[in-house]
This record gives sequence, C-alpha cells and structure tokens, in this order.
Amino acid sequence: MSVADSYQAAFAARPARAEPGWLGQRRSRALDSFRRTGFPSRRNEAWRFSNLAPLTEQAFPPLVGGAPSPALLDLVAAHRLAEATNLVLMNGVLAPELSDALPPGAASMARAPEETAFADEAESGPAALNAAFSGDGLVLHVAAGATLEGLLHLIHVTSAERAASFHVRHFVDLAEGARARLIETHVAAEGAAHWSNEVTNIRLASGAEFLHAKLVGGGDSLIHLAAETVLVGDHARYEGSFLGLGGRLARQDLTVRLGHKADCAIGGLFLLHGEEEATLASTIRHDAPGATTREIFKSVLHDASHAIFQGCIRVAPDAQKTNAHQLSQTLLLSDRARIDAKPELEILADDVKCSHGATVGALDEDQLFYLVSRGIPAAEAGAMLVAAFAASALDIVSDDTMRRSLAAQVQGWLGRRA
Repeated sequence: MSVADSYQAAFAARPARAEPGWLGQRRSRALDSFRRTGFPSRRNEAWRFSNLAPLTEQAFPPLVGGAPSPALLDLVAAHRLAEATNLVLMNGVLAPELSDALPPGAASMARAPEETAFADEAESGPAALNAAFSGDGLVLHVAAGATLEGLLHLIHVTSAERAASFHVRHFVDLAEGARARLIETHVAAEGAAHWSNEVTNIRLASGAEFLHAKLVGGGDSLIHLAAETVLVGDHARYEGSFLGLGGRLARQDLTVRLGHKADCAIGGLFLLHGEEEATLASTIRHDAPGATTREIFKSVLHDASHAIFQGCIRVAPDAQKTNAHQLSQTLLLSDRARIDAKPELEILADDVKCSHGATVGALDEDQLFYLVSRGIPAAEAGAMLVAAFAASALDIVSDDTMRRSLAAQVQGWLGRRA
C-alpha cells in the first residue's frame, strides 16, 4: 500500500462521528483533493527547496486522543507559563484535565465545527489532509472594543509511541478594535516520529490588534507543517513571530492580506543543528493604500542543517503609499550547513517605499579577535556573538511577556549548544 493509499484507508476506517452532514462532505472533498494532488513536489515553486521525504516515504496514521504518560506530564509542566492561561492539546485534542479554564470567547473547535472557516483544501496536500482529519483546535472570538485579558498559551504535545499524525485547525476572529495575544508551543519527547499538521485562519476587523508567536521546540522525532492565513482589516495590526529550535522537518506557510493603513510585523528565527530542516514561506499582500510591513528573518545553522526562507511582498496597483521592508540574515557555523533564501518584491504601484535583502556569512573574525584579545576564551567569544545575533531577531516582538518567554527558549537552546 502506498503512503497516499494509507490515508485513504485510515479515512475509511475512522470511527463514526456525531458531526453535521456538511462537515462530513467537506472532509470527503478534501480527501479527494489530496488523492488528486498528493504531497507537494520540488516541481512546485513554493516547495522546491523543501525535502518532504520524511513524509512521503512513511505513513503517519491519524491519531486522536490518548492517555498522558508521566514523561508527557513532565513535558507539559516544563513548558507552562506562569503568566498565561495554558491550554494543552494532546494528539491534536484539547485536554481539559491538563489545561486551565477556557477564557471568555474561547472554545474547542470540536464543539464549534461551524467555525472551521475552511481554507481552500486544494492549496496543498497537507492542508487537504488537515481538512479531512482535523479533530480539534482553538476557536477564539473577541468582541468589538474588548481585550482578551492575559496571555493565551497553547501547548501542543503527543503521547504517541509509534509513527502517527494529528491534525489541528484554529480560528481566531477579532471584532472591530479588539485585542488579543497568543503563544503556541509545539514540543515532543524523543521517540517515535510523528507529524503535527496545523491550519490557522485569522480574521482581524478594523482597528483590531493580534500578537501571535509560535515556538517549534523540536525533538528529533517531530515533523511540523503549518499553514496560516491572516486577513488584516483597515487600520488593524498583525504581529507574527516564528521561532524554530529544531525538529526533523518544520515548515511555516504564512499568507497575510492587508487593508487600508494596516500594519504587519513578521519575525522569524531558526536555530538548527544536525540534519534538521526548517522553512518560513511568507506572502504579504498589500491590497490597499497606506499599509506597512516589516519582516526580519534570521537563522543560525550548525552541522548539516538546512534553513529555507521564501518571502514575497506583493503590492497591488491601487496600494499606493505602501511601506514594506524585508530582510533575511544567516549565520553559518559549519561548512556543511546551508540556507536557501529567496526574498521577493512584486510591485504594481508607483508611489511606494519597498526594499529587500539577504546576507549569509560566518562569525566575524575581527569581532572574535577583539573579544579574545580582551581575555575571553575563543569558544565563549563565539557563543557571545551567536547570542547577540539571535537575540536581535526578537526585537520585532512588541509585548514584553511574549519576548521574555521566547528569549528564555533561545537562551536555553544556546546554553545546550555552547
């Protein structure tokens, strides 16, 4: 049986669900889409740098539910944030016994399937499988003019002891002038390989503000693919930060559409070692005048690791007064490490300020010499320069609590690799 056929068989064998008929029909259509397209190949421009062999050479049967092991409980405890409302999704399903109480406006996707806000299942094979198998996720509504009190933290973990996949779908809807903050953490204990497949749809009405950060903490067994679509209304603001600290394969696809005088800030930082691979693929669409974008991506690559940055900023003909800037910077700490960086601008308006750039290099020998000449050991001097390079990637995070949380994870990774 082929890998694609295994998902067809898993869909046919899944237990009957008490869900609306329209949802079952959408699942079937999504599976048909996957059967036609399969997983993306290198012939697809958006995926030509990615190595999907870990997904195409082995099947990952969908897994829902399960009992937490002591190791999983320890993993959850280690990643809880004292200053946040912590919600735990185990194998893609909200685990109330491991979670804090849901805040006002938040609900389980399993109990609110009408909110799924399905994206186009034909966009990619992974998104189609998500639409076919998704079992749970977060639904968040914030009313007009309201602010979600406190930081919301989603912790994604798995109890799988064999190869498995789980498919999560989130929907965030902020009404006019609403505000919310969300951090996601994807972590895994060492063990059997598993695939976390996530789709997120975010809708921000006029004047709303949403601060979103995601940490993929890895473990050599983790495969994580995510597709996020953000509609940013007039005068609204979206801030997205993506921190990749490893994993067998990780990819974040992001599509943002900006309204009149909307604001978008995107930050990415990958710290990789071994043969890990991670991708940030973003498309920022300026559809209306006066919007701004600031996008900064950095990566620190050890051993034979591989990072990919594909960032496209598109300015529509009517989007005059656009101000958009994009930068990719990579620090290579090994001759075997590599980066594929493809920053793009597509400008169809004439009254704009747009720029992009990419740099790749090793540690600065002059800076190393300066530190060593002051009595600092060479290894420590190198670690200091790497830490400074990585830390500046978090400057785009405007919220102090979120920035401290991400910075602590970066320092922990650097400490383990020093």
